[in-house]
Amino acid sequence: MKRQKRDRLERAEARGFQAGLSGRSREQCPYQSLDAKMRWLGGWRDAIDNRVSGLFNK
Repeated sequence: MKRQKRDRLERAEARGFQAGLSGRSREQCPYQSLDAKMRWLGGWRDAIDNRVSGLFNK
């Protein structure tokens, strides 16, 4: 049985989270679509919050 690909919006959020953890700027969002961009920024924001609160180190 083939595995289904993850939802594109979930993938955008996950990539935003990884970008936030690695210290990338939010201006480096690769998405043009408003929905995908909002999800990417949401993931990025979550990662920044986690870094500030000490859950992750650089």
